[in-house]
Amino acid sequence: MAIIGADSTGTEGNLPTTLAIEAACLSAWPAISTVHDGAWIWRFAHGYSKRSNSFQSLDPADDGDADRRIAYLAALSARNGIEPVFRVTPLAGPGVLEALDHGGWAAFDESCVLAMDLDGRSFERTGDVRFFNPTDPRWFRAQTALSAGPGKTVETLKTLLGLIAPEARGVVTYAPDGTPAAAALAVNAGGIGVYLNVVTDRTKRRQGYGATVMRAAIGWTIDNGARSAAIQVSADNVPAIRLYEELGFVEQYRYHYRQPAGPSRPA
Repeated sequence: MAIIGADSTGTEGNLPTTLAIEAACLSAWPAISTVHDGAWIWRFAHGYSKRSNSFQSLDPADDGDADRRIAYLAALSARNGIEPVFRVTPLAGPGVLEALDHGGWAAFDESCVLAMDLDGRSFERTGDVRFFNPTDPRWFRAQTALSAGPGKTVETLKTLLGLIAPEARGVVTYAPDGTPAAAALAVNAGGIGVYLNVVTDRTKRRQGYGATVMRAAIGWTIDNGARSAAIQVSADNVPAIRLYEELGFVEQYRYHYRQPAGPSRPA
């Protein structure tokens, strides 16, 4: 597994640094509320996705007074009705890891972060693929129908989509009968294409729709100036990882979540 340096300038080839990828992903998937504590960031979005309802460090050197800071942000989470969750990336310094271990914060849900250099690449658009503003009801309906989330989750998603500041597109590929077969959200975050909410109709998997929607999403970010691409995926989602690797993505690093022992884990 290739690990990109955690600083803001080092690169492996033309791939972004860990910090650049993390910053792009934070920009691409917003939160409703944020709190900053030095290089630490706390995010809140009514419980929709752990990425937008957790806190993390963005600088390994900023690991001082970690016990107090973790306790403060954990209390802030509880005050806002979400489980305290720390997102542990390679940017979490030794002091942070020691404090989490000392406090009994248990690890769960490991994810892979994959990246790709887009220089000189092209992705041909095939099939019935359409692009929408992320707040367009046509994309929103397709995305929520394929995801089949509960009503409260759907409303929070609608709010978050309206908060995305970088240029973004909802992408849908349709089956011959005109029904949505797969959808994705493509965001050009400072020259890094970030892809989120990738979902395929359960009855249409292994028919190429996931690859079709991803090729279209990557092609859109290339056309709009992205120089590299990044995507986050659960480490146990082997079919998705295989698809992304076939498209040209390479694993750069992994992250996981920690939470205090005892409470039920968030969705």
